[in-house]
Amino acid sequence: MSRFLPEAPDPRALDPDAPGPGRGPLGVLLINLGTPDAPTPAAVRRYLGEFLSDPRVVELPAALWQIILRLFVLTRRPAAIAPKYAQIWLERGSPLLVHSRDLADAVAAALRGRGLDVRVELGMRYGRPALAGALEALRAAGCGRILAVPMYPQYAASTTATAVDAVAAHLARLRHQPTLRFLDRFHTSDAYVDALHRSVRAHWDRAGRPDRLLLSFHGLPQQSVRQGDPYFRDCQATARALRERLGADGARLHVTFQSRFGAAPWLQPYTQPTLEAWGREGVGTVDLMCPGFLADCLETLEEIDMGCREAFLAAGGRAFRYIPCLNAEPDWARDFAGLIADNLAGWT
Repeated sequence: MSRFLPEAPDPRALDPDAPGPGRGPLGVLLINLGTPDAPTPAAVRRYLGEFLSDPRVVELPAALWQIILRLFVLTRRPAAIAPKYAQIWLERGSPLLVHSRDLADAVAAALRGRGLDVRVELGMRYGRPALAGALEALRAAGCGRILAVPMYPQYAASTTATAVDAVAAHLARLRHQPTLRFLDRFHTSDAYVDALHRSVRAHWDRAGRPDRLLLSFHGLPQQSVRQGDPYFRDCQATARALRERLGADGARLHVTFQSRFGAAPWLQPYTQPTLEAWGREGVGTVDLMCPGFLADCLETLEEIDMGCREAFLAAGGRAFRYIPCLNAEPDWARDFAGLIADNLAGWT
């Protein structure tokens, strides 16, 4: 059996005078992390089993980690996490998937509005819709040139690099590979930072300025950064860029890291302990946004807007105001499409 995926037969493949295949429309592959199919222990178990088996996500010897994962993590965590998913689940499904699909649709419309012949597909690194299926849909549409866009503004090996790995692994099974580009980060791009700035200003226009604005990024083990991961620098660069956009109000901005997993030290300061300390110190109003997530998900809606809200108020804080992710906000979708169009330059 061939190691390559089957291709549609080409009856003129051995004809020296036959024209080569047309370049076809441009393909854009948007890649997000993934989500369980349902807020149930079984669905969460399937998702976590795939996610936590990725050696870029958990950098332990595979044989040791699989014992820990199968005997301890997957026997306990799904039952604990499933009710949290149930709290945030939308009528259309998982918030991360709903918002990612809406953004993909809006980006496709904006690219077509620019006069580009483009096909946009959404694929998840783990779970569904599968990344491989999204790639095959682009190929079936005749896309001989594909721009892959991991939906992570800041680069990390456990997010961006593993998306690149998965795309490359699928292409390794093809006889006729498409031309490929990657947009590996956009943490200081005008499109992204301006969207964050608009989101903050719009919130302040409605609700007034807080005592402090907290940017909470997903955490990462300190050891990963020491070994060369650029994620921490990217997060700080995003914070600096937004602080500059805010002008004098930038003095309100602080940075923390959330979603720690395991006993090893992760990037600090940690989000919830920082909020608890601020509550005890008498900080009254905190606005919090999660710039590392383009779409609201478990980590933003349950961990931050529920768990951290409760912790801050219990510690003495007066008001906790969560600023939603960019999701499919129209101006952001338009500008994100512009950023993607810039990275399609030379193909259009």
